[in-house]
Amino acid sequence: MGVITSIIQDELPGVFVHSVQLGSSVGADRNAGFFGNINNQIDTVCDSLSAIEELQDGVNLMGFSQGGLFLRALVQRCPAIRAKVLVTFGAPHGGVARIPECASSGDTLCQWMRQLASKGVYSWYIRDHVIQAQYFKDPERIDQYLQYNIFLPDINGELEERNDVYRERILALDKMVLFKFSEDKMIYPATSSWFGFVDADGNDIPVQNSTMYQEDWLGLRGLEEAGKLSMFSLDGPHMHIGEDVLRSIIAEHFGASDKVVPFYVQN
Repeated sequence: MGVITSIIQDELPGVFVHSVQLGSSVGADRNAGFFGNINNQIDTVCDSLSAIEELQDGVNLMGFSQGGLFLRALVQRCPAIRAKVLVTFGAPHGGVARIPECASSGDTLCQWMRQLASKGVYSWYIRDHVIQAQYFKDPERIDQYLQYNIFLPDINGELEERNDVYRERILALDKMVLFKFSEDKMIYPATSSWFGFVDADGNDIPVQNSTMYQEDWLGLRGLEEAGKLSMFSLDGPHMHIGEDVLRSIIAEHFGASDKVVPFYVQN
């Protein structure tokens, strides 16, 4: 995250940057990207951000991989911050129909996560303690997903009792910018980064064809109709962003910003 912070500060001289961390050390932070309760993590980060004076008058957010999903949930749930711009890269906003692969076979934490998840993402222990299980959505078992998933159905407005505040806070954004990767094998389906998903036969469902969008459960249709929702595709696999590309995105979407909160969590 230090590299990203430096790039932001280089592109936006004088900007205040606060990097979100879930643990007290690099190791603890990475462990929290696989194991824990994302609902509790959001509450903890919300409390910590509310204590930062520089963030009280509005903030711009930039999330990478599942960090983008986390920040979007923070926008919806954290009254202590007023989000202006949200930019996410390869975030599984629509959920994943497969538990994310590991970047390498030697990634012990990731392999352990996948081994646990394989035992049943909707079992009480795994659904409460494995982060990736908390945004897993089996297109062949939607009823079980809605009944047992402890996180994604709520923030995506898929439950019968929807939180109207979530929609209000999304619509209050000045801009939401969603990037997906053209060759993303980590997040399946890749269109999840644009709030899309797949049906039980594996056919892509663009977000515009979803009930969530058409009935505007989250405010996405309202954002798009107001010209405040943008979706772009970046060439390459998951989280492969050239420095020049990242710099141009920061300059374009945060150019007038004096406060940016980045959050990088790579699966």
